[in-house]
Amino acid sequence: MKYDEFEYIRFDRKGDVLVVTIDRPDDDLNAVDERLHHELTALFPALQSEQDARAIVLTGSGKAFCAGGDFGWFPSLQTPGRLEKLRLDAKNMIWDLLDVPQPIVCVLNGHAMGLGASLALLCDVIFASDDARIGDPHVKVGVVAGDGGTAVWPLAVGPAKAKQYLLTGDALGAADAERLGLINFVVPKEELMRQGLAFAERLAAGAPLAVQYTKLAVNKLIKDALNTSFDVATALEIVTFQSEDHKEALEAIAAKRAPRFRGR
Repeated sequence: MKYDEFEYIRFDRKGDVLVVTIDRPDDDLNAVDERLHHELTALFPALQSEQDARAIVLTGSGKAFCAGGDFGWFPSLQTPGRLEKLRLDAKNMIWDLLDVPQPIVCVLNGHAMGLGASLALLCDVIFASDDARIGDPHVKVGVVAGDGGTAVWPLAVGPAKAKQYLLTGDALGAADAERLGLINFVVPKEELMRQGLAFAERLAAGAPLAVQYTKLAVNKLIKDALNTSFDVATALEIVTFQSEDHKEALEAIAAKRAPRFRGR
């Protein structure tokens, strides 16, 4: 897709920096529905073809960076073949993100959950608003964290801490996320974009080949971790998407009650 073909993602140039904003117009939490998932899958191949920018800022509009999956979309994924298409798109999205040559500075304007957290954590440098929260709550809706969380969280904080948060679905505040090494900087909300953009401009002023090839080399380590866990996690996510526990979780959310999981 060309930049002008995106409906839920905006593009603005700030000198040598391209600012990319997730902006779902009907949802200020930027929850991922079918259209946004499609555009996120197309986004990173488009950025790989970027010729002018030397650095990229990835941020969100509204109250959240990206609040993860839209629960209203999930029931439609039970249609035969839909989950397999989703799995392939999700894998392409994550691998294509890692293959964007320019450094990506993530500016977390608000909460980043589930897929939103994975996208943020796979960027190169992460600035977060002091009121932002980050988490991977897949288990709370009865499914496996299948979009990269099983690789990127252990890389960032180690297996024990990663399992603490992935197995509970608990979210962290920005200050705790910085303390654990999950993100780089916590910034007052009013200063967030200025500081994130300034850092991106600093990277853009560096030697492009040296910066890009260093990123490529480090991302080889991340790809090794994804090669170990990603396909297993996404396959098991498909299994759990079709479970009674997942159906129960969605019904409980709709009824505003606690779910009663039975392990089937």
